Amino acid sequence: MDIETKVELVKRKPTEEVIVEQELCGMFETHAHPRHYIGYEISGYLHIGSLVLAGNKINDFAEAGMHTIVFLADWHAMLNNKLGGDWEKITIASRYYREAFKFFCPKSEIILGSDLYHHNDAYWRNYVYFSKQITLARNTRCLTILGRKEGDQLDFGAYLYPPLQAVDIREMDLDVVHAGMDQRKVHMLVRDAFPRLKWKVPVAVHHHLVGGLQNPTRMGYETSEKLDFEVSNKMSKSVPDSAIFIHDSDDEIRRKIQGAYCPAKVIENNPIIDYVDHLVLRSPEDVFTIERPAKYGGTITIDSMRRLKKDYGEGKIHPLDLKNAISECLIRIVAPIRRHFEDRHELLEVYGDVDITR
Repeated sequence: MDIETKVELVKRKPTEEVIVEQELCGMFETHAHPRHYIGYEISGYLHIGSLVLAGNKINDFAEAGMHTIVFLADWHAMLNNKLGGDWEKITIASRYYREAFKFFCPKSEIILGSDLYHHNDAYWRNYVYFSKQITLARNTRCLTILGRKEGDQLDFGAYLYPPLQAVDIREMDLDVVHAGMDQRKVHMLVRDAFPRLKWKVPVAVHHHLVGGLQNPTRMGYETSEKLDFEVSNKMSKSVPDSAIFIHDSDDEIRRKIQGAYCPAKVIENNPIIDYVDHLVLRSPEDVFTIERPAKYGGTITIDSMRRLKKDYGEGKIHPLDLKNAISECLIRIVAPIRRHFEDRHELLEVYGDVDITR
């Protein structure tokens, strides 16, 4: 595979930015199998944003010849009070995350944070070295990566989180760091501090955050209006009816989509349009079929987002028809994942007595 094709795979939707593309090209010229990673806190049930959208992107990296790593950040989850900060539950839930990513991203290596840190004096020495390169104010600005706003009252453990995430990158000797747009700040911190330590500076790739189903609002996580909308309205376990979980039944998916925010003729910040864009029409050869009775225009096949936005914006496609079509697409996507867990109920038992939205 030539370098141009590899770069295009990295840039394929849902990627929003590559920092820096020139460095990415140079990396492919000198590395046969660059090391990539994406990290996940261990928390509640996975949804189509956390597993499917991000997993599709991970698989793009693998197709481009990268050594892909899914990092299960158990200690990060503890610091961010996921699963109530209960270490035993976090440990059990990590097996569920491992199984899900083994299934959806079969070429990826899966690394657990507690394994990376165990008996690893060099890691903690580097943690101190890195921490001495940043100010408290800069570290505080990164706390939005935990899903917290600047000014929130947090325990001191939260402040340990950004340097932990940064030194993970050094410890795994990564060439490419990958995350949603909500993690951008810590990658910029890494690119700023690593040269001062003479550590390898990774390329950063940030993917789009698929929106939740609710009416979008600004929450004040970011100063950029566009990024704040994306971060504020990302699909979240904390609002279960706004998320499509990988365990949702067909009827649950249809019900949630029917209740979604999707005003007629509105393209901007419309989650249903967003799903078609980043989960269905990812490549030029992809198509999106909208089935409807002949008296309402008959079945149509959409082969580009340009056409979908034009037709929907002109009122040629009714919101109900769009919702019905995306519901069936999501059902097809989720069905094999859901089936995979049908005889693996023991992996989900940890969620029986805790709030799965955390």
